[in-house]
Amino acid sequence: MISSLRGRVLHLDTDLLIVEVGGVGFSVAVTPEVVREFHLGDEIVLHTTLIVREDALSLFGFREREELTVFTQLLSVSGVGPKSALGVLAALSVPQIADAVNAEDDAPFRRVSGIGPKTAKLIVVQLAGKLTTVIAPAAGATASPSTTAQVAAALVALGWNERTSVQIAADVVAAATPAEQGSVPALLRSALAQLGPARTERTGV
Repeated sequence: MISSLRGRVLHLDTDLLIVEVGGVGFSVAVTPEVVREFHLGDEIVLHTTLIVREDALSLFGFREREELTVFTQLLSVSGVGPKSALGVLAALSVPQIADAVNAEDDAPFRRVSGIGPKTAKLIVVQLAGKLTTVIAPAAGATASPSTTAQVAAALVALGWNERTSVQIAADVVAAATPAEQGSVPALLRSALAQLGPARTERTGV
């Protein structure tokens, strides 16, 4: 694994740098902000991760380790690939991503090219509670799983698949009254009423 690079910038493109390290040029995918920050010949240090695919080895680089951590977390979300994850970090700062997740607000993610409404909801639900080590909570604040995440987790435990559980949980929370949104049991009952008894048909188990 290539975890970091320190070297000289040989080439810049819209979302790509070539960094010379010990006479070897490494092609690194980065956000446009990183490209704008440097010039040919500058020395650069990047935190990197190598994504291995059948037909390619792709290196992604970040100025801050927190960005790399969030990138890795985004890749754990169903439907988010490396290019989409990099697109999120190009459009939003790490604090903005954490704030959106903590507020269960998928609107910022829907505005990112390549992220559809369902994937935006999945980002908010699946990253709930996972960014607390990246962004410290405000004084006196306590980190806990979102109501949507708790309902989704309960549905998964009852046998529905994750994608169905996340979608239904997000839908029932959005449709609930303010009083109902604070009650996981009430939301779970609503979700089960929507899912109905035919669990095997919906999950394929």
